[in-house]
Amino acid sequence: MTEPARTARGYRAVTVTAAGGTFLSMLDSTVTNLAIPDLHRDFFSASVVGLSWVVSGYAVFFAALLAPAGRLADVLGRRRLFVLGIGLFTLASLLCALAPSLPILVIARMIQGAGAAAMIPASLAILLLDGPADKRASSIGLWSAASALAAAVGPSIGGVLVDLFGWRSVFLINLPFGALLIFSALRLLERQPRPERGKIPDPIGTVLLAAGIGALTLGVTEGGSWGWGDVKTIAALALGLLVLVGVVVRSRSHPVPALDTTLWGNRTFMAANVVSLFYGMAQYPWLLVGVLYITDTWRYSELQAGLAMSPGAIAASIAALAMGKIAAKFGGPRFATLFGLVAFLACGVWFMFGTTEYPAFVSLWLPGGFLVGIGMGAATYGTSAAAAMSAPPLKFASASGLNTTARQFGGALGVAILAVMLQLQAAPDGRISLAAYTSVYTVCTGLVLAALVVAFVWLRFTPPPAPPAPAAPAAPAASVAAPAAARTEEREPAAD
Repeated sequence: MTEPARTARGYRAVTVTAAGGTFLSMLDSTVTNLAIPDLHRDFFSASVVGLSWVVSGYAVFFAALLAPAGRLADVLGRRRLFVLGIGLFTLASLLCALAPSLPILVIARMIQGAGAAAMIPASLAILLLDGPADKRASSIGLWSAASALAAAVGPSIGGVLVDLFGWRSVFLINLPFGALLIFSALRLLERQPRPERGKIPDPIGTVLLAAGIGALTLGVTEGGSWGWGDVKTIAALALGLLVLVGVVVRSRSHPVPALDTTLWGNRTFMAANVVSLFYGMAQYPWLLVGVLYITDTWRYSELQAGLAMSPGAIAASIAALAMGKIAAKFGGPRFATLFGLVAFLACGVWFMFGTTEYPAFVSLWLPGGFLVGIGMGAATYGTSAAAAMSAPPLKFASASGLNTTARQFGGALGVAILAVMLQLQAAPDGRISLAAYTSVYTVCTGLVLAALVVAFVWLRFTPPPAPPAPAAPAAPAASVAAPAAARTEEREPAAD
């Protein structure tokens, strides 16, 4: 279907479908946060670190497979990969809901993460390539709003579902939405010609990428239990780093690599990814520690905690949508990123010095929720737009996959660090002190500051070339040809 033939209503339907896939995949990054206490009641012998893999297992596979999924979207076609990703995600959600034990639940979450990894780059490619070219900034704003809203509202939805129906409902809710998205994608998105054979991204490199990220996260997560000097911890961390270095080296020479390293020479693209890494390391533990803090220290129920997270979620979506419309007037993605990180940093300082043993929803939580929501919405838009706009159109999916990989990998490491910090500072009876929560907020604030410094120094876009100066009027005595030349310049200004 060509662009002129598609109606405005058709574009809106495609937009809702693509954004819906993004929302569903990002929602499951945080929707299980409030299910942890209920999971602990069902799997009472599990440790905090073991339960944290319900969150980080999804994040690890999500992060590990995003980059090759971006390559697959460019090769297999965005429509085909989008539908396959939703199908895998929906089936894994059913397996999660039926899981009889924690290990099976963690495995199902990993499969869910693989399906989500396919949906994300394909959805952004659909928004950018199946919509009007002059609406790309707004499309990125909508995609970022869906992403930020899902990540922020996940605990709210999870809290309501867990409180009313138990933790299994968190996964069952995906089934009707997954089926609806598959139907909508098959009906609305145009078929693309099948690519030539032999173009699938390096399968060995893809497996090694997942293994490297998994080993790193395993070492960080279990380091507190095994001991940081233990052979297993050191081996996991060293193996993860070596494997990832090997993947990079292999990708530089492979004809169809798992990682598209051709974009790495772009300073803006690389800066956006580094910012996303630090931002993800702060964002995901922030969302999780907030839930734990108000349920453990303030004694909120899962339902109350979920509702308490709602203002921040609403602020995040509004900020991302607004940035898609106004950021260009103030400096584009760089302005959005800096604005978002400054707001996030201010909220971090607010919580570092404002946490209290007693509930303080109006004086502490509500203003902090609005502030961090605005920060997350703007920063998510800014980093996503910076990565996408620094890549050529044919590599939109690869660029968005790599950028979201950085944020999700950061999130996996951040959640792992959070679990270790809380475990090390827990009392013998399992109670976590206020000081422990404050220390996590302090670390998150430091990571946001690091992201802000990188963005301020390196995240810069080359300004467009200045228009040529108008030709000076010809001197009357120059020649008889001067008036004719002047008339030619007047008729053909586009030639300058």
